[in-house]
Amino acid sequence: MERFARSVMQSRPWPLLPVWAALIPAVTLLAAPKSLAQNCPAPAVPLTPIFQIQGKEGASSLAGQAVVVEGIVTGDFQPGNQLGGFYLQERVGDGDPETSDGIFIFVPPANPLSKKEVAAGDRVRVSGAVKEFGPQGRTLTELDRVSEVLVCEGGQGVEPTALALPVGTPGQLERYEGMLVRLAQTLTITDTNELGERGELVLSADGRLFVPTNGQGGSSELNARRRLVLDDASNLLNPKQIPYFTGTDKSGTRRLGDTVAGLTGILTSGFGTYRLQPTAPPEFVQANPRTAAPAPVGGRLKVASFNVLNYFTTLGSRGAANDKEFERQQGKVVAALKAIDADVVGLIEIQNNGLIALDNLTAALNKAYGRTVFDVVIPPLRGTGTDDIQVGIIYKPERVKPVGPSRSDPEPIFDRPPLAQTFQARRSGPRSTFTVVVNHFKSKGSCPDPGPDADADKGQGCWNLRRVAQARKLLAFVKTLNDPDVLVVGDLNAYGGEDPIKALGAGGLVSLNLRIPAAERYSYVFEGQSGYLDHALATPSLDKQVTGITEWHVNSDEPPVIDYNTEYSRRNPAAKKDDRYEPTPYRSSDHDPVVVGLELKADGRR
Repeated sequence: MERFARSVMQSRPWPLLPVWAALIPAVTLLAAPKSLAQNCPAPAVPLTPIFQIQGKEGASSLAGQAVVVEGIVTGDFQPGNQLGGFYLQERVGDGDPETSDGIFIFVPPANPLSKKEVAAGDRVRVSGAVKEFGPQGRTLTELDRVSEVLVCEGGQGVEPTALALPVGTPGQLERYEGMLVRLAQTLTITDTNELGERGELVLSADGRLFVPTNGQGGSSELNARRRLVLDDASNLLNPKQIPYFTGTDKSGTRRLGDTVAGLTGILTSGFGTYRLQPTAPPEFVQANPRTAAPAPVGGRLKVASFNVLNYFTTLGSRGAANDKEFERQQGKVVAALKAIDADVVGLIEIQNNGLIALDNLTAALNKAYGRTVFDVVIPPLRGTGTDDIQVGIIYKPERVKPVGPSRSDPEPIFDRPPLAQTFQARRSGPRSTFTVVVNHFKSKGSCPDPGPDADADKGQGCWNLRRVAQARKLLAFVKTLNDPDVLVVGDLNAYGGEDPIKALGAGGLVSLNLRIPAAERYSYVFEGQSGYLDHALATPSLDKQVTGITEWHVNSDEPPVIDYNTEYSRRNPAAKKDDRYEPTPYRSSDHDPVVVGLELKADGRR
């Protein structure tokens, strides 16, 4: 409801009508010329040039004044549940690249003139009042309280202005506000978070955006200059048909890494960001197709780590809200675990209710196999902490045998104590042992109260100092395990180039994620930037026995709208009809699983 709430708060009567399927015919610029009998009489007052209204500043100096403008319609977004108006642009303009020649004409359904038909290519005269709409500092210059719309002639057309990313500064896009533009370059989808609710994609130049502290380089400032929102020319929340998907069946999706080139549309501003309203259908390339299983990692044993996003058997708490959602969540998580088919799996974000949630998931997984394949590592007597979530381990008894009891570190520095279990390989080459330690460090959110000593965000998210302390304490715990072959896995809530990971490296652990090519080194997406929070690190002895590692991009690249949740339909049953849920691994969580291959050597033969 965020988009609706914003529009209400800003006193804007957004229309609520139908969808994307009706959009392109209504806004296509290349409309056939038409013959119009009406010609506009001489204006009663001098016309105000659009470029004069726009000016060189972010806000118009004529805000609040009544004006009469004339221009060519470049996009008609009145029909259906679109934007409640149309865009006009000067045929020639003032020739100054720092001033926009286009403007939005807001004619909502409440205005009788909204029934006045206009089309792309029409020369139109409009009387109205200049207004700056939107949050302060990022407003849209428009004409409101429109009192006259005259169609003077048709078949005119305006050539789109060439635009390329990255711009010099994000603010430089202001000079194109309201104008028809074309981006000839290839852009990459870098965020799908708002696709289901708002019909938006975030695009970026020069590939996807990475978190600057992930290790691929770049900066937040450069990332801001590389990005642009592709909107769906509609204000409808939770559209009945999700735009931009690869198809209308349940297998249709739109993944990060897919590309689009030759975009044409109106560059506008809304909800605090610049966005493109397309006037021609975008043509996407599936440059990052799904895979049915993780890439091979070699070795005779596989160990995986998977954050399963609040797998709670207690409904209505942090995970599924009801039985239907839980069934859908379980179906996806089980499908992902079965496709990974690891011999040992570290699980993160399992409900901390003893063995109830762990046993539930394991039983469902075994049912999917058709026989008992996995068992649960019994948590240590010292417990799994007091947090609502815990880490856990499941394993294949036919492949590995637990050696001794599991262990944990109950030190209060840990929000969720690490869980360690030593295993011995069965029937897979030399008999050997190795120890898996599963972790879940403090998150970057829920920031502390401000203060001079607060563990606030200083560029690596909140609680970074706590995560560094957890990393150091984890190193001490690893030493107590008395095993040279230790694999540390889990959601460390720190990106690859951040202090906690550096502390683990300085303490002697080897980051296995660095074996992954830089372009594929991510497991999570936040605010359109990819990075890896899910890690695998090994002691030097075990590092020599690692045959491969992969992050299976089954979740971070997929749109959240295809996950198990049904909250949109609960909120507004009439709106959410495009349910793409399937019990497949895709978007089973918000984190990608990490898979490691091992070829163990006999103890004492490293």
